[in-house]
Amino acid sequence: MKQNHQKIQELLTRGVENIYPSREFLESRLNSGKRLTIYTGYDPTAPTLHIGNGISLLKLRQFQELGHKIIMLIGDFTGMIGDPTDKTSVRQQLTKKQVLANCKNYKKQASAVLNFSGKNPAEIKYNSAWLGKLKFADVLNLASHFTVQRMLERDMFQARIKEEKPIYLHEFLYPLMQGYDSVAMGVDGEVGGNDQTFNMLAGRDLMKTLKNKEKFVLTVKLLADEGGKKMGKSEGNMVALSDSAEDMFGKVMSWSDGMILSGFELCTKIPKDEIEQMKKEMASGANPRDLKLKLAFEIVKTFLGEKSAKKGQEHFSSVIQNKEIPEKIFEKIVKSEELFEIVEEAGLAASRGEARRLIEQGGIKVGGKVIKDIYFKPDLGKDGVLIQKGKRFFVRVVR
Repeated sequence: MKQNHQKIQELLTRGVENIYPSREFLESRLNSGKRLTIYTGYDPTAPTLHIGNGISLLKLRQFQELGHKIIMLIGDFTGMIGDPTDKTSVRQQLTKKQVLANCKNYKKQASAVLNFSGKNPAEIKYNSAWLGKLKFADVLNLASHFTVQRMLERDMFQARIKEEKPIYLHEFLYPLMQGYDSVAMGVDGEVGGNDQTFNMLAGRDLMKTLKNKEKFVLTVKLLADEGGKKMGKSEGNMVALSDSAEDMFGKVMSWSDGMILSGFELCTKIPKDEIEQMKKEMASGANPRDLKLKLAFEIVKTFLGEKSAKKGQEHFSSVIQNKEIPEKIFEKIVKSEELFEIVEEAGLAASRGEARRLIEQGGIKVGGKVIKDIYFKPDLGKDGVLIQKGKRFFVRVVR
C-alpha cells in the first residue's frame, strides 16, 4: 500500500491528544505498507450524531484516505447500558427499540465525512452481534482480567464515593464490554475522544491478553470552551449533524472567541499553516468575528456541504446581522393563553420552567417587543402573533 508522508504526519498531529503505546509505534505501522483496521464506537444515546462525533469521523477519514479499513461501530448493546464516563450519577438505561431508533440516521450523517462506497468503503457493525451472545461464564472470564481497584481509579467514581452516590456494578462492566469490541473485531487500532481513554485502554489490555496483539489507541482533543466545558449532547450545547444549515451556522457563531482556533483544527479541513496564520492575526488584533464567520462556513461545508454553507451564511447575514425576519416562519397552533405556557407549547422552550427563565431574562419578543411578564396574554387576533426567541428562532402562534 502506497504511503504518503505528508498525510501521515497530518494524521499523527492534527487534533491528537495522545497515542498509545507511542506516536513512533503508530508511525511505524503506517509506514509499513500494511493495511490496518481501525474503528470508533458510537453509542446511540441520542437520535443524531453531533459535532464532537464529527471530530473522530474526520480522523477516521484521514486513515481511510491512506487506504486503511474503517469500521464505524454502533454500540447498540453498550448503548442500552450507558457509558459512565464523566457522569456524576448513573445513566438512564435505554431499550433495544430506543437505541435502534436513535441510530437510524447515523450512516447518512456520517457519510458527509466517510465513504461507504467505492474502492475502500467504510463498514458499519453493531456490537450486539457479539456482546449479545456472551454467556455468563464468558463475562466472568473477561471480568477476571480487571481489578476493582483499577475501576475505582476513574475520577467520576471517586467523585461519587465522596458525594455518597451509588456506583452500580453494570457501570464497572462497561469498559470491559467496550474493550471486548476490539477483541471481537480483531482490530489494529481505535480512535476516540480523550474522555474515552480509560475504556479504549481497557480494550488494548484485553487485546494483549487474549490475542497477544498490540493495539494502538489514538485519542483526539475535545472541543470545549475556555472553562473546559465540552461540546456535546450531555452538556446541552450540542451542534447536531442533523441541524439545518441555518441553525448550525448560528450555533457556531455563538461560540466564544477562544474556541475559534480549536474549531478550525478539529472540525474543518483547513490546512494547519492557514490556522497558524489565523493565530498570528488574532494575536495582532484581527476581528475574531471575521474568523468566526469563516469557521461557521467551513464547519457547515464539512458536515452539510458547500451549498448548505452558503445558505447558512446568507441566512445569518440577513436575519441576524441585518435583523430581518425570515420569509418562511413555522406556524404553531396553541391552546394556552399565558406567555410562558405559549412559549413552551410552541416549542421555543423544553419546559415551562425554561420558558419562565427566558421571558424573565428578556429572551422573548412578542410582535417585535421584549416581554418580561410571564403571565402576559398576547392578542393572537385573526392572523396570530410572531414570537421570537433570541436572535434566530421565530414562530407564528395561532389559535
